[in-house]
Amino acid sequence: MRYTLRQIEYFIATAEAGSITLAAERINISQPSISTAISQLETELGAQLFLRRHAQGLSLTRTGRDLLIEAKQLMDQAQKLYHTASEATEMVRGTLSLGCLVTFAPMVLPEVAHSFATDYPGVRVLPQVADHEKLLNDLHRAELDVALSYDLQLPDDYDFIPLAELPPYALVGESDPLAQETAVTLQELAEQNLILLDLPISRDYFLALFARMGLTPKIAGRLQQQEVIRTMVANRFGYSIANIRPKSTTALDGRAVRRLRIAGDHKPMRLGLLRAARQEPTRLVSTFMDHCRTLISNSYIPGMEPPILDPKRVR
Repeated sequence: MRYTLRQIEYFIATAEAGSITLAAERINISQPSISTAISQLETELGAQLFLRRHAQGLSLTRTGRDLLIEAKQLMDQAQKLYHTASEATEMVRGTLSLGCLVTFAPMVLPEVAHSFATDYPGVRVLPQVADHEKLLNDLHRAELDVALSYDLQLPDDYDFIPLAELPPYALVGESDPLAQETAVTLQELAEQNLILLDLPISRDYFLALFARMGLTPKIAGRLQQQEVIRTMVANRFGYSIANIRPKSTTALDGRAVRRLRIAGDHKPMRLGLLRAARQEPTRLVSTFMDHCRTLISNSYIPGMEPPILDPKRVR
């Protein structure tokens, strides 16, 4: 046997992504390395695995589709070797498939992944960034071991461990008249143009803040990219509502934004660990969850300013 597990891993990533470019981004490996590995695998097996279509990317041949099923089973078995060894020797090693919510991933994910891999050199962290709905689906399909997300609309077959509370606040441009205030009410905001973070499930949370007060916001735009929203706000196209508190108070174009407390008692987002409840966590996953409990709290969230909490909410 002359093929390697690394070649199999690259083959699976490319088959799922549909292109070498997307596979390289997903597993953080150079495109030439993936292309070479696949060519070597095809030569060793004596079979063409992909059809190369320049306009449409790659598609699996019939042989490739059959091999993908076997390849995933092979990688599952290989991963179980690490799990078995870890349980027997009490060492923490293996590959951790870690999901992270797209809205706070730029701040939280780098420090969490790097600090864990540094503490446990035998671990390889494989990150995946997505919206909340996709994270749930990937956990259900066992494509992720654990994810950092919110406790929004969770079915009963998921476990959630809260780490920190993130109350909502209003984001306005530096030159907005509201920027001179220390706090703003939802009634005041409802009269202004709202640029809504339009991600699955998250949008329901923001709209519910107004609905509970019997208010309907004036939605001037629906966008899914947080940095685009910040730049639009900085340029006075409207305000937005957010929960994460980046340390930077500027948009990507250099214009400043201001955070305003929303007066009243409003349900915070709870940032925490999310996993499928149908099986016991491995030593690797349990160790990672302990690592996150130590690292993340209401007083410290990687990459963010600490949240300003109502004292009655602090546990």
